[in-house]
Amino acid sequence: MSAQLALGTYRCQAIEEAAGRAAAFGAQWIDTAPNYATGHAQTLLAPALAAHPALRISTKAGYFTSATGTDAVNAGILTEDQAAAGHSLAPGYVRWQTGRNRAQLGRDRLDLVLLHNPERAHPGNRASLHRALRDAFAVLEEEAAAGHVAGYGIATWSGLEEEAFTVAELLALAGEAAGGQQDHHLVAVQLPVSLVMMTPIVQALQGLGPLRAAAGAGLRVMASAPLHGGELPGIVDQDLADLIRPGLTPAQACILATASCPGVTDVLVAASSTPHWKEAADAVAQPPLDAARLREITDVLASP
Repeated sequence: MSAQLALGTYRCQAIEEAAGRAAAFGAQWIDTAPNYATGHAQTLLAPALAAHPALRISTKAGYFTSATGTDAVNAGILTEDQAAAGHSLAPGYVRWQTGRNRAQLGRDRLDLVLLHNPERAHPGNRASLHRALRDAFAVLEEEAAAGHVAGYGIATWSGLEEEAFTVAELLALAGEAAGGQQDHHLVAVQLPVSLVMMTPIVQALQGLGPLRAAAGAGLRVMASAPLHGGELPGIVDQDLADLIRPGLTPAQACILATASCPGVTDVLVAASSTPHWKEAADAVAQPPLDAARLREITDVLASP
């Protein structure tokens, strides 16, 4: 069975309407962040979440807009210098932002809070980064104990591929944050998986890499940017789409390839219109590609 579609709101147009359409097509998850849509994504989603209470929400802490940074300074959460960075994993900020997320989304309990590109916090210094992750995880464990958060994880662009951290290290840090126990609330990772960002797919087909490690630990794996910001359908021609699965459009073929990757549970798409949702839904309704076909596709794309 291939992965399920989820609404990703990073590049999404008409967010509130897109959320309603996602619910109509059976999507279970919406992914957002406090800095998306110039800081308005969460408030735009609130009416749709109220209208569709079964929708599960994934949001983030890490990046923030300048307006949010000013609010954090005024609240005594960040200094002016910290706010100028536009990104923070400081425990006080993570706690404050998680509360702000709940208020903006209109949810007493968030299904998932992801630390947003945590590799940005201490580039090139793994020890400092891991301490920052552990301390932020400790805050999210407290939020989970208070009933404010069901689970947490990380949303990364390059951290796993560059091995700023591994899935095993994240699990160990979560265990430390939970007081040395295995019963922690780290439940998900989000990373780019596509026919451009192919490394996770190639590694998974070899039984290696973050997707296999996450799946082995029972983590939810949210694949971001399956169309690489909308660029892939212009790169993948119809011949390659037919190699992936005859009869699919290039966009559908790319989505199916990501959804078929071992370990992926959710594919984030920014579809806002009904035709785009139907196109994506028809793609993931297809039988998943087998490992041999995925290897053939990655080999073709990797060849000069």
